[in-house]
Amino acid sequence: MVAMSMSTASAEERKKPAYIVDENLIDNKYLKDALIRNKREGLEMAVKARFFALIVVALLAIFLVQDWSVLYYLFLIALFMLNGWAQLKIGRVGRSRKELLLLFVDITLMGITVGVPNPFQDELWSFAMQYKYANFPYFYIVLAGATLIYSWRTMFAVAWYTLFIWVGVYVWAFFEAPILPEISAQMGLLLADYPHIWEMVDPNSVNLHQRVQEIVVFIIITGILGLNSWRSNRLLERQAEAARERANLARYFAPSLVEHLAERDDPLGEVRSQSVVVMFVDIVGFTKMAEHDEPGRVVQFLREFHGRMETAVFDHKGTLDKFLGDGLMITFGTPTTTPDDAKNALQCAIAMQRTMDEWNAVRSEMGLAQVKLSIGIHCGDVVLGDIGSERRMEFAVLGDVVNVSSRLESLTREIGASIIASQHVVEAAGETLAVDAGYQLIGSKEIRGRDEPVTIWAVQRDT
Repeated sequence: MVAMSMSTASAEERKKPAYIVDENLIDNKYLKDALIRNKREGLEMAVKARFFALIVVALLAIFLVQDWSVLYYLFLIALFMLNGWAQLKIGRVGRSRKELLLLFVDITLMGITVGVPNPFQDELWSFAMQYKYANFPYFYIVLAGATLIYSWRTMFAVAWYTLFIWVGVYVWAFFEAPILPEISAQMGLLLADYPHIWEMVDPNSVNLHQRVQEIVVFIIITGILGLNSWRSNRLLERQAEAARERANLARYFAPSLVEHLAERDDPLGEVRSQSVVVMFVDIVGFTKMAEHDEPGRVVQFLREFHGRMETAVFDHKGTLDKFLGDGLMITFGTPTTTPDDAKNALQCAIAMQRTMDEWNAVRSEMGLAQVKLSIGIHCGDVVLGDIGSERRMEFAVLGDVVNVSSRLESLTREIGASIIASQHVVEAAGETLAVDAGYQLIGSKEIRGRDEPVTIWAVQRDT
């Protein structure tokens, strides 16, 4: 009768479950979601187990009683089913007086079932006889169901409720008027020299020692199960923390890389040199735009801009290295390189400009100014590693490639282009792909701070 965490996570909101959680209890949304999901699964599993177990118990009752008085037990079984359904409906994470009340109802029903004689039986039967003859094990069914639903703290409530009900039944049985007193007196005389046997067969004896043994063992087992529930809860907390760390990784790396990074003991590896594609993205004329707008509107604008760019980056397997005010630094090939890094970078730049065209169409309908984007892309060997102090570390991409990429982004304004990519990037991606995507060979250009000119390809800005 059964009863590399780098920033705050920004994951897509899941559909809210039917079960309630106290928002003041937990500040980790991943733990909150895990607890809600765990509670929901436990409730559903417990109700299924309850109904299955009650059907088995009902068949057992029919087999044992074998007369119409079995309807009394079937009625109690129906009440257990109804109480399980109620627990499913009001179940929640956190403290719930309603759930504790329904749990108390479960244990009370169990006390009545195993401790109170069937009033419809024709056979003479006392409370003491009903109470002492091997019915206590049914309480373990309630305990087993509780382990699927409740926290380790509530498990101790199960123990105290059971103790209270069982003692209540004991008091009831102890003060009940004796049955068959004449026969009991005669049997007492016959078994006077065998007190233990007499205690077992006496219809008015509640066998206190046996009752104490039952409840003590029950409390011990409840404590062990509560300890296991506490251990499972700790495991759930660690899993939720891992989910938060993966969400933080997803803020910087393409989702396809998150699993790869999460599975490694040293996700980013040691300081090393490797070939990386670096992209710088910036809004043309943002400073002038910001001077004539309210700070709150500027921040809202940047959030929307960053969100649109972030989507394009991750769709093309890029890594968001950092936000730079109104710009972004993006890498392709970190933390591990792939043959498609250059191709992904060129296509990502085109996707960004297409995204800006769509956004500008919306802004135009709202009477807002158009936003122009400039992008510079270069590739080559860089140094990857942690920089900073012991108090604050940052994973950085360093080298001439970074500087050249930034200079190419600035060069877009001089030649009226929206995207500039170096010859190195186009060669790595394939000239055919670049031409098909709209890139045109411009030729060699001097880059500030660099002795050798750089051959560039560009996508001209629409006027």
